[in-house]
Amino acid sequence: MPLSTSQPVYITTHPLTFEGKLKIETSTKRSITTGAKFKPGADHIEIEFHWSAEMATPKLSAVSTVRPDDKQRAASSSAAAVSVAPLIRVQDDTAIEEYEQYLRLPELARLWKDRCCPEWADEGLVKPALQALEITFRFVSVALSDRGGYASRRELARRLEALAAREVELVATLCEGERCAPLAELSASEGVLPRERSASEVWQLPGSATAVVCQVSEASLLPRLAAWDKSETVAAKIKYAIESQMQGCVFTLGLGEPNLAGKPVLEYDRVVKPHELHALKAKATPEAKTGYRNREKEAGGVCTIHQILESWLCAASQLITRLNERIEARNWEAAASDCWILERVWKLLADVEDLHLLMDPDDFLRLKSQLAIRAAPGSDASFCFRSRALLHVANATRDIKKRVPWVLGVEVDPNGGPRVQEAAMKLFHSRRRGEGEEAGKLELLQAFQAVEAAVRRFFFAYRQLVAAVMGTAESSTNRALFLPEEEMDPLAQMFLEPPYFPSLDAAKTFLADYWVRRMAGDSASSRRS
Repeated sequence: MPLSTSQPVYITTHPLTFEGKLKIETSTKRSITTGAKFKPGADHIEIEFHWSAEMATPKLSAVSTVRPDDKQRAASSSAAAVSVAPLIRVQDDTAIEEYEQYLRLPELARLWKDRCCPEWADEGLVKPALQALEITFRFVSVALSDRGGYASRRELARRLEALAAREVELVATLCEGERCAPLAELSASEGVLPRERSASEVWQLPGSATAVVCQVSEASLLPRLAAWDKSETVAAKIKYAIESQMQGCVFTLGLGEPNLAGKPVLEYDRVVKPHELHALKAKATPEAKTGYRNREKEAGGVCTIHQILESWLCAASQLITRLNERIEARNWEAAASDCWILERVWKLLADVEDLHLLMDPDDFLRLKSQLAIRAAPGSDASFCFRSRALLHVANATRDIKKRVPWVLGVEVDPNGGPRVQEAAMKLFHSRRRGEGEEAGKLELLQAFQAVEAAVRRFFFAYRQLVAAVMGTAESSTNRALFLPEEEMDPLAQMFLEPPYFPSLDAAKTFLADYWVRRMAGDSASSRRS
């Protein structure tokens, strides 16, 4: 139905007299402005205008109504409520195809999607995470076997050890409560070593007469790294990290960790398929003129880093799907747990990208030139946006903001009323905010904003990384100050976006103001008494 309103607007200015017409354009194309006229006064100009907009009659919820004093901020609130940030897109499909072929992503994706256990519901989530961990073991092998004099082997070992430990922590979190994964029982062989499993160990649990066989993966690189003098320390620390982090799970990974609890062992080789995974290395290609072939040190380093990144992005995509399902089912506590895991995944992605800092500058820049790791001519699109998975996960993460009204149990007011904001303030300030039906809601909303912070931190860190590794000429850090928004590169646009959760942001702002006024009032009362 047509919606119209008339309201005087006062603009304080110097005394003057002029005539003219006023045209007001709104951000929504449905709004049409008409009938503006000027009345000069002594110290101000009174502008009377009338605007009309065609709007469908909304079916308002009875949860909240729009008060008369809300009308002044209706336009701005409505715009904030319905505005959707533009999705990140990159038009250079050729560059994306080359990126995927270099990383051998089509073959890697087949390993992610290949199901070995149909009854294991979360296999599509856990398998890419385990494969990312196994690729990290390959990176340890490649990095520590490098004979070049540039890289600090000690610092590189620390970085890779810390990265593997964080990956193990996330894998353990994803495996908590899993009971459908394919497991090998320790006592199934009654203490007899099979001939084809030379890596297995026979031992006896304390206080038990039963001999058990602790099976160790034959195809994984971690047991081999433990037997190599250059990597045995790193491998030992990773094994102890597995033993520590898997305490909350009903099984362990079977990568040579002590397994002091005698838990069942995951059929690691069947799930991860290390032989097929390690076959997907970067192919050495000669340069056109010099015939120089990039060695495993350069090509393998970049390829391995991005294969780890892509594997975790695959896991993140599956995690977001499970998160949305749990939100739909109103399982707030489980959804909050998934959201906190998603935040840690984004932090892990930043750690993976930081490994570029430890590469030899000359080798990396030679490979960069060979692979054309830069934006296309006339484009400022960053290299990270060649990853379809990164674009998908970034956009899906931002779409979580659409879930806020559902979590709060209200509908977005089409007239721009602060309905969602009021519900958030009520939840934040309620004395029973963690009880009954509200259990888990507050934690979930906090996790939403934590994920937003992690996403912004990742892309900001990526821009600084590009400047450090490739030079500031490759980073358009300051161009955003001089370009209109539509001409900025996608990375610059992300930094200028408003908060993903404006209602939660406003609720916390007003709640903070409430406590400031409350404390000031209490202080004044105590002084008077």
